[in-house]
Amino acid sequence: MVLPLQIILMIASLLLIVFVLLHKGKGGGLSSLFGGGVQSNLSGSTVVEKNLTRYTIIVALVWIACVIALNLITAYS
Repeated sequence: MVLPLQIILMIASLLLIVFVLLHKGKGGGLSSLFGGGVQSNLSGSTVVEKNLTRYTIIVALVWIACVIALNLITAYS
């Protein structure tokens, strides 16, 4: 049970690093290479940035769940 959680944790860690680096900062980011530079007039934020934020949150929750599960397994085994 530990090995699959460790593998998921490593994948989630790499994805989290990539997604955070893709976010647009103050002066623009790598997300502008993928269409993030086109602003929507209605919402004030791009669809790409909103989806990237959603994916980042989901991956962060998976990462946190893996860390907690691995800590619980090592503490009670």
